[in-house]
Amino acid sequence: GLTTSATLHCLTGCAIGEFIGLAIGVSLGLSPWATMALATALGFASGYTLGLLPLVKRGMSWGAAFKTLCLGETISIAVMEFAMNFTDYHVGGVTAGSILAPAFWLGFAAAIPAGFAAAWPVNWWLLKRSIKKPCH
Repeated sequence: GLTTSATLHCLTGCAIGEFIGLAIGVSLGLSPWATMALATALGFASGYTLGLLPLVKRGMSWGAAFKTLCLGETISIAVMEFAMNFTDYHVGGVTAGSILAPAFWLGFAAAIPAGFAAAWPVNWWLLKRSIKKPCH
């Protein structure tokens, strides 16, 4: 339903930035914490962008669109990013020697369902209380 759709939409945005951040961090040999910080920042950036674009295309200004999404998206993305980074770290993806290492891909593959599972109940609650608005 709506919660699954909203969570998948959020996951798509987060996963794009998360993957780019992880790939950059691992490729540059950044520490796990720096890699996760970069992945989280890019996850927020791509997650917000994916939520804002449909609203802006419907005629909202960027500012109005951000005000519409801000609280709900911030909470949803934060929970998703925490679960994804926690999982990726513990599976070994963040500490992989390169993006060609199986651990990198295993970590990212495990992080995706972890992010979904953590964010789904949060999105259900946010939608039920009209804190998060559907953006599609």
